[in-house]
Amino acid sequence: MNESDPANTNHPSSEANPSGTNKNYEAMVQRLAFAAINEQRRSRRWRIFFILLTFIYLTPVVLLTLDLNDLSFPGQDKIKSDKHTAIVKMTGIIASGESAGAETIIEGLQDAFDDDDTAGVILEINSPGGSPVQSANIYEEIKRLREKHSEIPFYAVVDDIAASGGYFVAAAADKIYVNKSSLVGSIGVRMDSFGLVDLIEKLGIERRLFTAGEHKGLLDPFLPENSEQTAHLQKMLDEIHGHFIAAVKEGRGDRLSENPDLFTGLIWTGEEALKLGLVDDYGSADTVAREVIQQEDLVDFTPQELLLDRLADRMGAGIAKTFNQQLKPLLQ
Repeated sequence: MNESDPANTNHPSSEANPSGTNKNYEAMVQRLAFAAINEQRRSRRWRIFFILLTFIYLTPVVLLTLDLNDLSFPGQDKIKSDKHTAIVKMTGIIASGESAGAETIIEGLQDAFDDDDTAGVILEINSPGGSPVQSANIYEEIKRLREKHSEIPFYAVVDDIAASGGYFVAAAADKIYVNKSSLVGSIGVRMDSFGLVDLIEKLGIERRLFTAGEHKGLLDPFLPENSEQTAHLQKMLDEIHGHFIAAVKEGRGDRLSENPDLFTGLIWTGEEALKLGLVDDYGSADTVAREVIQQEDLVDFTPQELLLDRLADRMGAGIAKTFNQQLKPLLQ
């Protein structure tokens, strides 16, 4: 059969109209793509719906688990028409960003002193110390507030411990009250390091340190001790110690004994601290409010966490993780 055979024109092959086939294929792909997109949109709407439903369900449940105090703000519980004793609690390490840091404690003290119904202020201390800078900032602010509000007495009450920076702050008070078993003192400064030179030599490790600045490798535990650097550090610690001693002497005055160990970093019980003149008497926040300030109604001015932060903590990491997993695709 040759190419001129008319029979060939009666049976066209698939190659005769390729453009039509391609158009049909493209239309099918488009329909599938739109169907997938619509399905994804429906799925997303349902996901949002269930997230909102879960949130609406959990919110009242979480709120019911909170104590009434969790919903309060510093000073909110006071009776407006009555005088009260204001209390600020300094608990834990004194460091920036911590609950016992200068920013938090100063905020509470300012609110306490500025309240019109405050008859006296108590700083309840339970701290082993911390940053000398943070402690000094609180000390200086207490001095300023006492001068500004000279009619309002200010007392420090030691719970378990007021050591190092904790005692630094307490020294700014009119009087310091303790329990016989409280721990008080540690008027000193420390800097910790260690040396592993012999160890890495035994292990066959070679230390390679590159610096710009002769003493930039200061306190490197893998290098031998440098006498010049050690002398510099000791001088620095002595200066900070001097600031500490000066603040204690300024705050305590002639109440301090002449004991030569007073500023050596030793720590004492409340009973011994009373003999040394480091504190003034025995007492708790309740007894000081009732018997010294004579306003037993204690109002807590310690700054609190935001309510949303507390809700997040109460909901727990598990629920938070679930919400994160559900919300993440919506934000992408």
